[in-house]
Amino acid sequence: MTRLLKVFSRLPLPVLHGLGVVLGWLIFLGAPRRRAKLVDNLRKSGLADTPRALRRLLVATIAESGKGIMELAAIWMRPLDDVVRLVRETRGWEHIEAAQRAGRGILLIGPHIGCFELISLYYAARAPFTAMFKPPKDAALAAAMLAGRQRGQARLVPTDLSGVRALLAALRRHEAVGVLPDNVASAGEGAWALFFGRPAYTPTLVASLQRKTGAAAFFVAAERLSWGRGYRLHVFPLDGELPADRAAAARAINRGVEDVVRRFPAQYMWGYNMHKKPGGAPPVPETLARAA
Repeated sequence: MTRLLKVFSRLPLPVLHGLGVVLGWLIFLGAPRRRAKLVDNLRKSGLADTPRALRRLLVATIAESGKGIMELAAIWMRPLDDVVRLVRETRGWEHIEAAQRAGRGILLIGPHIGCFELISLYYAARAPFTAMFKPPKDAALAAAMLAGRQRGQARLVPTDLSGVRALLAALRRHEAVGVLPDNVASAGEGAWALFFGRPAYTPTLVASLQRKTGAAAFFVAAERLSWGRGYRLHVFPLDGELPADRAAAARAINRGVEDVVRRFPAQYMWGYNMHKKPGGAPPVPETLARAA
């Protein structure tokens, strides 16, 4: 796995993205379950108001999904300085810098949009950054992910109580932590809220971290530029604090994610089953079931 990634990492980013388009279509055509979930999520998102618009969005999404896989070779395997130079522009980064000067912890909320793997490395090249890491079952892939992500001043912690404590400690040291807001939460760690009009068991960790530390929170996205030109980082400050009520916090988080997704709809990971019910989770509230 590592050797293969190293070989691909030597290819120019435009070539990797070109190969990614081919890979995206191969996966789409060869994986019926994934294809069905992708099409269903896009169709029910409400982002395409005509069949023609849905087809255009689907075609673009297939290409972007493949690019997201192939670019990992460059993001994980190239020297950190080379990876950081792939960021051609930042928009809104001054808000993060202002929070740093004010001595606040930084909460980066990064949905699965574009090259989300790049966000932590860009930050960790400048300042301490902590995030949770749950290794995949494949040992070779887990080793490649760990080596690729834990560079610069990045620190990865387990997805358990010790990891949560590490995130809290980092924020209290006025450092930055990263949280994925659009995974399906484990039982007891989330709340049901609508996500693109359908119930999703949404993680509320980010609300808890902010409430306990007073950290400044930002939605962040790494937009993938066309023709392999690199990436543009976008920072969207969260207005105020997330509510203490878990359901209200979940609604606010999902609205924020939706706002970012609408800016880059083809670059979102639509193949992920955000709407599944995890084992042990409470049933979907009737009010949400009726609204869906």
